[in-house]
Amino acid sequence: MEEIMQILKDLDWSPLFISLKTGVVATFISFFLGIFAARKVVKATPGKKAVIDGILTLPMVLPPTVAGFFLLLLFSRRRPLGEFLFEQFDFKVVQTWLGCVIAATVIAFPLMYRNARAAMEQIDMNLVYAGRTLGMSDTKIFWTVIVPTAGPGIASGTILTFARALGEYGATSMLAGNIPGKTGTISQKIAMVIQDGDYLTAGIWVVIVMIIAFLVIFLMNLISGSKMKHIGRW
Repeated sequence: MEEIMQILKDLDWSPLFISLKTGVVATFISFFLGIFAARKVVKATPGKKAVIDGILTLPMVLPPTVAGFFLLLLFSRRRPLGEFLFEQFDFKVVQTWLGCVIAATVIAFPLMYRNARAAMEQIDMNLVYAGRTLGMSDTKIFWTVIVPTAGPGIASGTILTFARALGEYGATSMLAGNIPGKTGTISQKIAMVIQDGDYLTAGIWVVIVMIIAFLVIFLMNLISGSKMKHIGRW
């Protein structure tokens, strides 16, 4: 016990802050992009839907290192896009915290998109027709009828997105590297201390991640549950 308390006292907490910051930003971006993409795909023709859905879901089925490889090719300063971003806007993606956010967003986005799309596809169209009868615009119907009705599915997507972004390792390592205090996340820290044979420190980090994940899930379940009190249970 004393050894654990000493490790906690000497622990460098920067990986936790980097992971949380990355997870929150990646979830925020994925939330709006996922809802927007789900809306467009739901309204698309079957042929377009199959193609677009395949492209948007691809990062979920690819190994994270493969996705990271393509991101590295895309944003490297030796490539046109990476060179353009650096010269015109002074944006450097590779081995920066911005790279952590981009990698986590790309990997976690499909979870938000798939859950939002599935929830929207289950909505009764009569609700949409009723909104149009009342003179509501499509944009107003979407934000005041469709999104609230699809709330439980969107909430589930948000939970999974944050959890995936928080624990992202492969693509982040490829694109952002592992710079202590800058791009070093919890997942990278766990891998490093295990390589050093320090299983006690790795276990402490694992417990910290599990506690954070549980608290997020518990909080989101409370929020989504409070919105569904009026729904009957079987």
